[in-house]
Amino acid sequence: MCTGLLFKTHFTIEHHGSASFHGLYNQPLQEIDPIYLSQFQILENNADPVIGNQGTSVSFEHSKGQYFTLESSPATAGYIFCDSPSITSGLSNRSPFSPQVSPSCISDPHHSSDNTYGSPVSGSSVADNGNELKHFLKEVEVLLLGSESDTVNSCSNCLNSGIPQATSMSRWDWNQLVRLDLSQMLLCCAEAVSRNDVSTAFNLMEVLGKMVSISGEPIQRVGTYMLEGLRAKLEHSGTVIYRSLKKCEEPTNSELMSYMSIIYQIGPYWKFAYMSANVVIGEVMANEPRIHIIDFQIAQGSQWMLLMQALANRPGGPPLVRITGVDDSQSIHARGGGLHIVGQKLSQYAESCKVPFEFHAAPMSGCEVELENLSIRPGEALAVNFPYVLHHMPDESVSTQNHRDRLLRLVKSLSPKVVTIVEQESNTNTSPFLSRFKETLEYYTAMFESIDAGSHHVALPRDDKQRIRTEENCVARDIVNMIACEDAERVERHELLGKWRSRLSMAGFAPYPLSSSVTHVVKDLLKDYNENFRLEKRDGALYLHWKNRSMATSSAWR
Repeated sequence: MCTGLLFKTHFTIEHHGSASFHGLYNQPLQEIDPIYLSQFQILENNADPVIGNQGTSVSFEHSKGQYFTLESSPATAGYIFCDSPSITSGLSNRSPFSPQVSPSCISDPHHSSDNTYGSPVSGSSVADNGNELKHFLKEVEVLLLGSESDTVNSCSNCLNSGIPQATSMSRWDWNQLVRLDLSQMLLCCAEAVSRNDVSTAFNLMEVLGKMVSISGEPIQRVGTYMLEGLRAKLEHSGTVIYRSLKKCEEPTNSELMSYMSIIYQIGPYWKFAYMSANVVIGEVMANEPRIHIIDFQIAQGSQWMLLMQALANRPGGPPLVRITGVDDSQSIHARGGGLHIVGQKLSQYAESCKVPFEFHAAPMSGCEVELENLSIRPGEALAVNFPYVLHHMPDESVSTQNHRDRLLRLVKSLSPKVVTIVEQESNTNTSPFLSRFKETLEYYTAMFESIDAGSHHVALPRDDKQRIRTEENCVARDIVNMIACEDAERVERHELLGKWRSRLSMAGFAPYPLSSSVTHVVKDLLKDYNENFRLEKRDGALYLHWKNRSMATSSAWR
């Protein structure tokens, strides 16, 4: 029995599974070291905070260091990030859904045609009619620049200057511009960037700079980071700026852990991933004496503490548990050291639960993993976990090596009893720029709305500096990467569940339908969050929705 825990219900496949895991996720983990005070993330797989005591308020201590942020007020002169003309100040190289892929994973970039596949259509989408958008853009051009001849002269002057400068705000009727919808303005600017209309894009950016805010409504906060991506894209500096993020000042590991803890607490995205996967693995392994779990983004490892609690109370005694943690070297900063830290903490926790335990470290990114790195042993029941990580594996549109499908085939060759996959329900992989921009705008607007709603126990005001820093360090980098970068440098490449089904089927997997226990556990989880979060079970998988927008999916395979 784990010290200090209230959980006593035996874990069984059907009747007790939901109650067991619900009780498990609603009690204190007194044995967890403060290192686990860290989704996501939403929402980067480094997001492994302490699992707080449900039903109590959670407070977060402010950073003592110098405060860096984007400035978005009308008095702002511009955006500064190291030596780059425009990028988010102080962004981390990590984000709640972004265990970054090392450059060595990617080679031979080439383009491929867009994939089409059946998958649920997301609600509340932004305007899609290209002709209407172009017409609206033309109207905005005239409004911004005056007559057509003035526009031509202005564009010509901007292009001849080398680094275009926006037309003076005195030429614009601000009262007319502010009535325009911010989403429409962002889309107009993206359309101008996509056709390399430099003058119009820069003028729109000056207007947008007055409309966005890091402490405003969800669309204003998302707009701040979308605008930064557009600036980098237009200046053809996306790759340079993206790489420079790693060289500029980052939060300390304790600060980053704190930001990740906030993301974990105010949204259900990471708990959705951990709980759904743990219940499935617990069901499948109910009678196995030796269990091997390969986690392709181990982060701090706290997910497996929860599972060990359940296994410790299994009738007949706990099994031997061995965990292989696959990791990217950039995670070292977040946890303040290598995978040996995770192994030590998990070993100590397993000992307190009296669960026989071994840890095997694979200090590399997923796309670098080969069979010899996984320490497979005969006689062990194997489970493989992919929490918000597969979309970082480059596919056939990026590299001829196609690590995304290669990795799935490798895992299939191991004959696992179950594979659990949680991914964002978004389509940004092979989409052309303008479609990708629209999808990113829609998805992250919904995410920021859900962050605003928070949980019943954690809510931070929009002007809270800790909250602002959390969004900058845990979400903004993803947005900038999706908007500003192309080819191998764009590592945020989400696919809808329909496409994942196709890939898994081609690799030889069959769906493992999620049981009612999984559904019950996640529904109980959502009771702690805003009523606009809802769960849908369809085709054997779980969809996590915010209002009418699908945000994440959880599925299992064998």
